[in-house]
Amino acid sequence: MMGRMDTRIVVAGEALIDLMVGDDPRHPTACPGGSPANTAVALARLGEPVAFAGRFGDDRFGDMLLANLSANDVDLSYAIEADEPASIAVVTTGADRGARYQFHVAGTADWAWRESELPRLPDSVAAVHAGSLAMALPPGSDVLARWFAEQRASRVTSFDPNVRPALVGPRERYVPWLESVVASSDIVKVSTEDLAWAYPGEAPETVLTRWHAEQGVVLAVLTMGGAGATAVAAGRSITRPATVVDLGDTVGAGDSFSAGLLHWLAERELLSRERLARLSDDEVSAALDYAALVAGLACGKQGADPPTKAEVAAALARA
Repeated sequence: MMGRMDTRIVVAGEALIDLMVGDDPRHPTACPGGSPANTAVALARLGEPVAFAGRFGDDRFGDMLLANLSANDVDLSYAIEADEPASIAVVTTGADRGARYQFHVAGTADWAWRESELPRLPDSVAAVHAGSLAMALPPGSDVLARWFAEQRASRVTSFDPNVRPALVGPRERYVPWLESVVASSDIVKVSTEDLAWAYPGEAPETVLTRWHAEQGVVLAVLTMGGAGATAVAAGRSITRPATVVDLGDTVGAGDSFSAGLLHWLAERELLSRERLARLSDDEVSAALDYAALVAGLACGKQGADPPTKAEVAAALARA
């Protein structure tokens, strides 16, 4: 399998259905979702040449997920049309408009990776981004995690754990796995919710600093919702505010942040390990501000609906 020669970023992981349940649970709405797939769509809408490596269910939901990625100009050269059905996440929102998830994933397509299904990437690919459930759930999680680690010899690796406590198993088993993947990553984007569950009682910035200093993460980023984002890079810590929006919901916000960060770096030819290690404070601040804007615009909509390049440009012009 060969992707387009202009592809700079490949995203690997799950593409699942978000079943959005509103006031009347008898009439939910099926929307394309899955953290990695959302990130791929967000990158494509920002104008980034991106491919998606995922397994797609052998049902109408699988067809819907493929069609959505294709309609957003995501390269599907590395897509696998699987025999299993698509995965489903039932999504509700609380009074704070934050998303709540319940997953139906037993025997579904996203978690059954085989080594033969994962691609050999061309030299034109500058970065691989992965994470969330496909990296954490057996039987395919170990296969995908090994492939991800192997990519670091040739390109930047970017990881978003997007922890789902209800699915990843006991903390004492999950955290060593998490740290093994962190040690294979040049960029890690993590949320305060992720760290509060994985490292209860430990200050989030302490975790980021440890990952940076001891596990080789070049750029470690913490998203803090309305409190903004913090990055640890080159031994320094930088915090920037969030973008203020009229909140629709938070579905896909973290995925849009990851996409904004990667796109900003790629546009400036900063997606190399050596160049990431030399990021200036101004560059880190600008990258966080851009990623926060992309995430903020996504929060202004319902469901996983990242902004387009034109919408981001219009917001920058207003600012």
